[in-house]
Order: sequence, then structure tokens, then C-alpha cells
Amino acid sequence: MSATADQGRYDRAARPGVLPVGLADALRAMAEEIAELLRGAPDTGAPLPGSQWTVGEAAAHLAQANELMAQVAAGQSRSHGDGTPQSIAAANERALAAFGERGAEPLAAMIVTQADAYVDAVAGRPTGEMLMTPMGPMNRAVLGSYLLTHMLGHGYDIARAFGRPHGVTPDRVALALPFMIEAMPRVTAAAATAGLNARYAVRLWGGGGFGVTFTEGAATASRHHPDRPDCTISIEPVTFLLMALGRCSPVGAMARGRVFAWGRRPWMGPRFPRYFTAP
Repeated sequence: MSATADQGRYDRAARPGVLPVGLADALRAMAEEIAELLRGAPDTGAPLPGSQWTVGEAAAHLAQANELMAQVAAGQSRSHGDGTPQSIAAANERALAAFGERGAEPLAAMIVTQADAYVDAVAGRPTGEMLMTPMGPMNRAVLGSYLLTHMLGHGYDIARAFGRPHGVTPDRVALALPFMIEAMPRVTAAAATAGLNARYAVRLWGGGGFGVTFTEGAATASRHHPDRPDCTISIEPVTFLLMALGRCSPVGAMARGRVFAWGRRPWMGPRFPRYFTAP
């Protein structure tokens, strides 16, 4: 996608009730796909691969998160941690402990209903208006991208638990990208980036990408690549999202030929994922 087309796609999101093209459909479809996984589940007590949560706990968390984001989109004030990954994780655990529902059918219905509620809440409201979210201030368009990213990550986990196909696709990764770019400076691992000065250009296969610049360890990110990047990373979109969410190993991705790096400092490519804490 060209820079002009990319800008136009998101300019439309500044008008009342207009989300980026395809986002509302992706939100509804992803929620329904997760619901279908749950409805066919023999046991929501099954463990999630690589997690301490069960399927039922992940589904309950999704139902709660979808509701929270729908309420924020409707203009309601909701607190959930202080914006750091650690505080959000602690808030998630407190919320789960206070919410006892683990049944497949009720949770499936809640996930779908609250995703619909988010889309409905945006209608007629200025999507460019800044709102306070669990990950800090963002507008309704980026919040929708956040909601989709969140469902993609946990939906991937639930699909893996049942050995079913997941819903992470390149088109959905493109819709998740605005949130990922917005969140990167907020999830920088300070210990890993201390004193770092570097410019990265990240190119997604098939089009799209972003740039990240570190100045004395502080990160800034945008949809545009920096001038004279130190390292350019070319990565398959699904691999990018799964790696960013901590579901995919950088070493494994490189071994499978799903990511490449080049430039004046190509050795910096494998280090890039270490600079962030998965949200």
C-alpha cells in the first residue's frame, strides 16, 4: 500500500462513526470465530499452550476486555492498571478472580455481544477523539485496532489449545498495525534499550510497515520509515504479529525463513524483539 493510500485510509477514520476500512467487519468476524471455537469445546478447563490460564479463563478475560473497550468507546471512564504491561497483567488477574463465569456458551455470547457493542458505540461519535484506555490515550480508531489485536492474540491461544486453525491473517495484521505502532513506545523494555541509539525500518511482506527510532533508549514509532535506517527488517505479517505478542520465537521465525534483516548494522535485527515487552 502506498503512503498516500495508507494516509487516506486513516484520514477517513477522523470522521464521526467511520472506522478504518474493514475494521468493523474484522472485529465482528474475529469475535464470532472465537465464539465458534468455544461453542464446540468439550471442556473450557483445558490448559492454554504456554500459559497458566485455561481456555475458560482466557475466554472470560476476552469477554471482560471486550466489554471494557466497548464502554471506553462509548465515553465511559474505566481504569485498568497504569498503562504498563505489568500493571495490566495484575489488573487482569484481579478482574478474573472477581468474575466467576467459565462456561463456553455464556462466554461465547458475551464476546460477540461486546464486540458488537464496540462497533455500535463508535457510530455517530468522532473516531479521532482521544480517550483514556488501559494502554494510555488513543482515539476510537486505534482503540478498535487494539481490540482486534487483543482478540487475535487470545483467539490464537484458544485455537491452538483445540488444534484448530487460528484467525491471524495478513489482512487482520494490517488492521492491528495502528495499535502496535501506538503501543511500542509504551512497552519498551527500559533495561534492554538503555542508552540505545538506532533506527529501524520494518517492512511487512505484501506491503505496509513502520519505523522505530531509539534515542538514548527512548523509542518513537510511526508508519513511516526513518531516513538511513541502521537495520531494515523484512518479515511475514502473521509472524510479525505473533512475535510481537510473544507467541512466536524470533529464532524459530528466522530458521523458517519468515524474517530477514540487512543494512549498515544487520546484526541488530535479531535484537529488535527483545526491546519490547509483549502487551
